[in-house]
Amino acid sequence: MASFPRSAPSGVDVIIVGAGFAGVSAAIECDRKGHNVTLLEKAPDVDEIAKFGDIISFDPNGAKNFERWPGVIEAMLKVARKTTWLDLYHWKGEFVTRQSFAGEKKWGHRINGHRGDLYRIIYQHAKDWGIDMRFGQRITDYYEDNDKAGVIVNGEKMVADVVIAAEGVRSRGRKIVLGFDDKPKSSGYAVYRAWFSGDAIAKNEKLKHLVVNGDTHSGWVGPDLHFLVSSLKDGKEFNWVFTHVDDGNIEENWQFPGKVEDCLKYVEGWAPVVQEIVRSTPKDARLIDHKLVFRDPLPTFISPKSRIALIGDAAHPFLPTSIQGASQSIEDGVVLAACLELAGKRNVPLGVNAYEKLRYERVHKAQATGVKTREKWHKANWDAIKENPEAVHLTRESWLLNFDAEKDCYERYPDVIAALKGEKPRL
Repeated sequence: MASFPRSAPSGVDVIIVGAGFAGVSAAIECDRKGHNVTLLEKAPDVDEIAKFGDIISFDPNGAKNFERWPGVIEAMLKVARKTTWLDLYHWKGEFVTRQSFAGEKKWGHRINGHRGDLYRIIYQHAKDWGIDMRFGQRITDYYEDNDKAGVIVNGEKMVADVVIAAEGVRSRGRKIVLGFDDKPKSSGYAVYRAWFSGDAIAKNEKLKHLVVNGDTHSGWVGPDLHFLVSSLKDGKEFNWVFTHVDDGNIEENWQFPGKVEDCLKYVEGWAPVVQEIVRSTPKDARLIDHKLVFRDPLPTFISPKSRIALIGDAAHPFLPTSIQGASQSIEDGVVLAACLELAGKRNVPLGVNAYEKLRYERVHKAQATGVKTREKWHKANWDAIKENPEAVHLTRESWLLNFDAEKDCYERYPDVIAALKGEKPRL
């Protein structure tokens, strides 16, 4: 087991449910802060988690936290996309503008890579850290009282000072926080996503420019649909994704195998290169039809007795166009771990309340950026864009991206606690 810098032992016992990015990152941060961590995951092993998904993005505010974990950001950069721009096109094929992200380097790293590759890096770090991670666990319920919280796992009770629910939008932890089972609703949109070897298009005269000269990042914007493609690992891997209007009924199981012929119907009449990308998707590629669901904004992220906290998608599902869902889930874990450190074992509920106060407004403001970008693209005013091509650029704001969640927590925690206690804040 590797030796990493830790805070002094806090004595706070933490159970984390869910071993996705949010859960594993929270486990690392909690252990780093000296808490006693047990992470529970229903999947049988890490391979089951890492095999799913395609592109995932961490903006500087999310990636900044990886820099505190020895070797992690360096490993991620080796497999991340090496672009500092996004080329944007009219849906018929006309080039519109190149949006550069080079100026964001002063804020930190942008990490865009395959979900499985990046997940294995943080999982391995947690394993090297010596964190107690238990796979194949069946969690059927959460509970709490004034002194403890816990879960029913494999039919038996497990108790801690605090439980962190990081299971995603279907987390059972949501029920104890809300007091009822909430159901997902159709967002009115869905996403097709594909990932495959760059070799599949390297010899295609219409498409080879997307992979033979290294990594690329391009997008086509049209009515009620936007289509993004990128190549990674010097063009060795390729992915495409498009978001479109969808009127299908939504159930809890909202991911299905996609079909190329269905995708082609959506991009009929679009730029020939877009249609060719879809048409060239290998039969053995992982092509997913992902129905985007949403849930009403939660009135709170924490349980009535402040012993259970929701983080990541369990607390606040994000639209892909926000490019912030993953980063905000990392921020959640960082802030909650720090609040528990500052509160101490005797004041866990106070720390949990501080976590919510520090996160709630920022998270909801960040969520709104996803809708803003989608509307900007799907309802684009092309006359206005012709006069000002930058109008179609992704909105990139410093309040969101140039942010250190841990630093912000340490700075604002005293005032937040004072407010919770009804005291005057510091001057």
